[in-house]
Amino acid sequence: MLNLNSVMIGTKQPRVLAAFYEKVLGKPADTVDEENGFWGWQVGSAFLSILDHSEMGGKTKDPGRIILNFETAQVKEEFERIKATGGVVVKEPYDMGGGWIATLADPDGNYFQLMNPME
Repeated sequence: MLNLNSVMIGTKQPRVLAAFYEKVLGKPADTVDEENGFWGWQVGSAFLSILDHSEMGGKTKDPGRIILNFETAQVKEEFERIKATGGVVVKEPYDMGGGWIATLADPDGNYFQLMNPME
């Protein structure tokens, strides 16, 4: 069985995304290499990283193609907190069969969701 251990977001504005995800995650990056344009956080059992990538530029063309999901029991509260820090609202919190989910976008337009923990 494969184990997904990390996700990298490539961007031409790594400092902007790093500052944004510091607010979303509520902590500074666990690993920083500004010289090489790299920031990374341990988030649960996975590692999320931001990397300066020469082939990326502007807003993402297909923002819903890959969506990061962050589990939280407080979807509505976290949605409001992240919206206040600059998260772009894609879909307000809604009940999805007994669990809450909300979708926002980061400064590059990448989608991420807040959702109740799955049983």
